[in-house]
Amino acid sequence: MKNLFFASLILFAFSSIAKAQQLKSPEGKFVMEFSLQNDGTPTYNLKYKNKEVVKTSKLGLELKDDKKSLLNDFTVVDTKTATFDETWKPVWGEVDQIRNHYNELAVTLNQKGTDRQIVIRFRLFEDGLGFRYEFPAQKNLTYFVIKEERSQFAMTGDHTAFWIPGDYDTQEYDYTKSKLSEIRGLSEKAYTANVSQKNFSPTGVQTSLMLKTNDGIYINLHEAALINYSCMHLNLDDKNMTFTSWLTPDAKGDKGYMQAPSHSPWRTIMVSDDAREILSSKMTLNLNDPSKIDDTSWIKPVKYVGVWWEMITGKSSWSYTNDFPTVQLGVSDFSKAKPSGTHGANNANVKKYIDFAAANGFDAVLVEGWNEGWEDWFGHSKDYVFDFLTPYPDFDVKGLHEYAKSKGIKIIMHHETSGSVRNYERHMDKAYQFMKDNGYDAVKSGYVGDILPRGENHYDQWIVNHYQYTIEKAADYKIMVNAHEAVRPTGICRTYPNLIGNEAARGTEYQAFGGSKPNHVTVLPFTRLIGGPMDYTPGIFEMDISKMNPDNKSHVNSTICNQLALYVTMYSPLQMAADTPENYNRFPDAFQFIKDVAVDWSESKYIEAEPGDFITVARKAKGTNNWFVGNVNGETPRTSNIDFSFLEKGKKYTATIYADAKDAHYKTNPQAYTIKKIAVTNKSKLSQLSAPGGGYAISIIETK
Repeated sequence: MKNLFFASLILFAFSSIAKAQQLKSPEGKFVMEFSLQNDGTPTYNLKYKNKEVVKTSKLGLELKDDKKSLLNDFTVVDTKTATFDETWKPVWGEVDQIRNHYNELAVTLNQKGTDRQIVIRFRLFEDGLGFRYEFPAQKNLTYFVIKEERSQFAMTGDHTAFWIPGDYDTQEYDYTKSKLSEIRGLSEKAYTANVSQKNFSPTGVQTSLMLKTNDGIYINLHEAALINYSCMHLNLDDKNMTFTSWLTPDAKGDKGYMQAPSHSPWRTIMVSDDAREILSSKMTLNLNDPSKIDDTSWIKPVKYVGVWWEMITGKSSWSYTNDFPTVQLGVSDFSKAKPSGTHGANNANVKKYIDFAAANGFDAVLVEGWNEGWEDWFGHSKDYVFDFLTPYPDFDVKGLHEYAKSKGIKIIMHHETSGSVRNYERHMDKAYQFMKDNGYDAVKSGYVGDILPRGENHYDQWIVNHYQYTIEKAADYKIMVNAHEAVRPTGICRTYPNLIGNEAARGTEYQAFGGSKPNHVTVLPFTRLIGGPMDYTPGIFEMDISKMNPDNKSHVNSTICNQLALYVTMYSPLQMAADTPENYNRFPDAFQFIKDVAVDWSESKYIEAEPGDFITVARKAKGTNNWFVGNVNGETPRTSNIDFSFLEKGKKYTATIYADAKDAHYKTNPQAYTIKKIAVTNKSKLSQLSAPGGGYAISIIETK
């Protein structure tokens, strides 16, 4: 009886260990517990500073055409723990080195009745948790189709959320701030009109999702390393306040085609009681693989201007001609086509931008509308296939290249695919070689319209693989990529740092399409920028769009100083001065900040932050002792109080402060600003007004 008792005790202890595993972060701020429910369903929960932030949540995947999904009946057959600590240097970034420090737990599960195995790998950092599913090579699980991923994120209450609706084709929405319990009611009315995929739940939201609890805990839900998998959305059970992953389907409705060995992307949960730590977290990058590009010397941050805003506002056009029937009949040389008279990408206009870039210290000029196809695309069919090699008659590729080269300026290529991705892939080698032959080192790609040939969604596995293919193919040609209308980034820029920018959110162009909320830029760094930099295209100085195009009554909901601050608060190694030379020439003193501000940084300090309200950031320009500060403000005027303790002790600096005037307002007086210079040291302090939709920018130059 005694031996039987001890045997039972040992068996009970082993069973408990098999069903419950605890993982702590390196400094103990977080505790994650993994366990199996009685029916063998994997679960986890997460605590932050001894407070539960994610309640017990289920894990698993539902398979298509399979008698048994990967949801339950699991037993733990192995657990492995590890600690990892390294410091790596990004090619470009907010800082010049990043620490990657985590504790890891890998749980191997075997499913009864199928003898199939999966591994759930957890990595716990001091800023949050990442986990993913891994499928080892095995006899009973080789090829399988995912019907749905069932990862849960059970919240502890009715948190405040900053969300955009679940949509398989666009992230270009203004953010809504509401309680979780209000999402259904707020989205149902606008859902049918605004969400392109009607089969998505009205309680579906996109990641990166920013949350705040009633007791001041900030939570961010997202994913990292999205490769060969569908983009994840979150569906909310608003009775239990539980999010469940919801993958983007392909044209057939399938969520993912898998072949073992393989793995899912990481699911990420960032948590802090300080909003600044969410902004400064590098966890998303750390969950991606190191750079696969050995020689990165050709990858360089870029500050550019472009033939773009004048077309966005309607002042000029992408198309060489409006003579659609003539072109449709097959006149490939445009000899019989009548020029529109508004074509922006003409030789004289492009030279004007090149001259402006050279005179003001910019690196490059983006030119859109240079190639044949726009007249048909705008005039007839969104299914039109673009030509990536043939310029319009008024765009001299070689002549403009030589002119730009003589001025020390690069031209940025533009490839609008119109969603015809197979056509783009067929011509990609020739298109990239054409770029290299004519001195183009960077391309802005676009995916406006339905994805062809079979109507894929913009964020399903098939098209995600296309985006990845373009990045890797561009790396072969030493070309940097700035992808618009592509899937929102998930830190892949660490692995492929030639992905120097993305759009994948509501950018400045929407200010010319009716406007964006004045606090939009105080939300984006907490949401869209969690996965990587955004080509937001800031720097608009003329807020009344009718002065560019009398037929466009839009208004840019921002002050000039807010626009200046974006060069610091909206981090990107690719920064555009988006307005026209004429508008910058009207405000040369304010434009000076755009000329001076850096695009690559060695240090970044988040001084103050609250999602939806305000953000203040200080960054040190790489290779210098100079700093730049940016503050963006929401709709409520406030006084920002900062100190300059980030400056080097014993050094003296001259600070040039570009600030909203006392009567500045994003709607009624957006161009009112003041500029003053003061001497500062690391002991200096500043109280500065930020107007509604306003902010301030400061250049801090070491006094020699």
